[in-house]
Amino acid sequence: QVQLVESGGGLVQAGGSLRLSCAVSGLTFSTYAMGWFRQASGKEREFVATINRTGGSKLYADSVKGRFTISRDNVKNTLYLQMNSLKPEDTAVYYCAAERSLALVMQASRYDYWGQGIQVTVSS
Repeated sequence: QVQLVESGGGLVQAGGSLRLSCAVSGLTFSTYAMGWFRQASGKEREFVATINRTGGSKLYADSVKGRFTISRDNVKNTLYLQMNSLKPEDTAVYYCAAERSLALVMQASRYDYWGQGIQVTVSS
């Protein structure tokens, strides 16, 4: 059974940093592109970042470019999101997701597996 489990969320002050992790099991991690998405209260789920199977290609939403870094460890079967210079508008539930594609995919509907989500709250 496929499991994606996020960790590392919490409460942080504006300007601070957090690192999210997503531990993946039940699938061959290195054959899946991975993504991070977020959903703020009352808003649609939105794309944050994606990384290809090898980690050699990445794509970011304009709102996080230069502040967030997505990475993966195909030995540990873990996806990461390093979030720096956090802003109150980054407050959301963050989800990791897996998608079996060679391309970088921004559309949430294309992803096959999802984590349960983890809360990130940035105070001003």
